[in-house]
Amino acid sequence: MVNRRHIRVKVMQSIYAMHQSGSDNLEKEEKFLFYSIDNIQDLYLIMISSLIEICKTETIFLHKSSLKHLATPEERKPNEKFIKNKIFQILSENNSLSIALENRKINNWTLNDDYILLLLNDIKRSKLYADYMSNAVNTFEEDRQFIADLFMDVIVPNEKLYDYLEDDKLTWVDDIPLVNTHIIKQLKAIKSGEDDNFRVPKLFKDNEDRDFVKDLFRKTVLNENELAKEYVDKTPNWDSERIAEIDTIILKMAICEFLKFPSIPVKVTLNEYLEVAKEYSTPKSSIFINGILDNLVKELQTNKRIIKAGRGLM
Repeated sequence: MVNRRHIRVKVMQSIYAMHQSGSDNLEKEEKFLFYSIDNIQDLYLIMISSLIEICKTETIFLHKSSLKHLATPEERKPNEKFIKNKIFQILSENNSLSIALENRKINNWTLNDDYILLLLNDIKRSKLYADYMSNAVNTFEEDRQFIADLFMDVIVPNEKLYDYLEDDKLTWVDDIPLVNTHIIKQLKAIKSGEDDNFRVPKLFKDNEDRDFVKDLFRKTVLNENELAKEYVDKTPNWDSERIAEIDTIILKMAICEFLKFPSIPVKVTLNEYLEVAKEYSTPKSSIFINGILDNLVKELQTNKRIIKAGRGLM
């Protein structure tokens, strides 16, 4: 679920936090870095389980309404298309999801059911819901598309839900788009009649990605002074104190990858950090960083200081 770019962002943020706090406790900061990444799994489970809780809440509501002394005909025999949506059923009966929710003790919606009610009300007011409920057609494909659209168009944009998640863990702010995008892809990929068509994703693709977190963090932090020397004379028109701190961290991390990560292609490093700069630094940062790194790569290659293993890695 966590890709290399997101790993780079997390490492960058951890190094920035170290600078701001003046901390030099590498092990403590590394532990928090992994803690913040590990919490992405909780965020994923909270978001995907919101769908299960929304269905449960509506099921209870319809049942209670049908038992009212003066229940209307619609309340006695409600339209159950929503609560019988096949995707809700797959998620609620999925072993992988049930085990993960139990193991990680995810009970956010039990403690904060007012957010589920808020989301449910938004759903029932939406045109998406009205169109779905008025359609007599009932196919798996329609159910799947409806839930994917529901998550993407109603749940994800909810500002109160976003504020709740941000208040719960500040580190989630940058993780929310990653998690929601992954969930939408999963929902759209669910197939009818397959027993194993939904699984809680692994946090890291493989052990190499987990090792990449530690290696990139440690190799950058432990070599900051040496890495800074690589670009300091490449910025003649810039006072070092005027360069945004995020930019200096991005430069150090990129140079660290050039010199100390032989399996990562130069082009990949360049592209990744330019995208990170566009999103997290000043409007002109990507142009500035691109100019510095482009010149530096040429110099390092000329001096044979960049050594990449494997085909096409230059």
